[in-house]
Amino acid sequence: MQKYGVNELRRMFLEFFESKEHLAMKSFSLVPHNDNSLLLINSGMAPLKPYFTGQEIPPRRRVTTCQKCIRTGDIENIGKTARHGTFFEMLGNFSFGDYFKTEAIHWAWEFLTSDEWMAIPKDRLHISVYEEDDEAYDIWTKKVGVAPDHMVRLGKEDNFWEHGSGPCGPCSEIYYDRGERFGCGKPGCTVGCECDRYIEVWNNVFSQFENDGHGHYSELKQKNIDTG
Repeated sequence: MQKYGVNELRRMFLEFFESKEHLAMKSFSLVPHNDNSLLLINSGMAPLKPYFTGQEIPPRRRVTTCQKCIRTGDIENIGKTARHGTFFEMLGNFSFGDYFKTEAIHWAWEFLTSDEWMAIPKDRLHISVYEEDDEAYDIWTKKVGVAPDHMVRLGKEDNFWEHGSGPCGPCSEIYYDRGERFGCGKPGCTVGCECDRYIEVWNNVFSQFENDGHGHYSELKQKNIDTG
């Protein structure tokens, strides 16, 4: 497996999704525009909320970005783990009422494992899905071909993405297994463990609900994809 620098990874990701008819957009400001639910932009989808809700018309129904983000919620873990950061760039591909779970899952797998792109060994990757999302589980196992022993079902705390008000939904994460020497040594060590063996490298959010900020959910008129 070849090693890539940050600039190379950014270029490859954006070029891959441009080949899938996505519009590559520049990073938005770290200061949210007309969004009182956030102090700072904390994810790739945050500046795109109006497109997800249908309040504004996107420049294209398929978009890809490399968004600058700030997250302070994990600040106490900085330096203690290999998987937390505060100021970083988040790569993402987004669908506004266009493709949904099948395409998002297949394209994530293609970029990470195909020889033309990242060429990560498939046996080093593990997948988590929301415990009630049988559709995503079946796509991974029956269509992509991921072995059941590389699949994990997790609850809402781990595999249902929401942050303040706005679009949200179940998600499916891809983890890279760094090997036993990075693990905690416990017999049950697997995806979701607090050690640094399994590192999340991709999160497919199947955005199909609207959270009003008070825990009330309603179906979005259009199903969307938000990844990071």
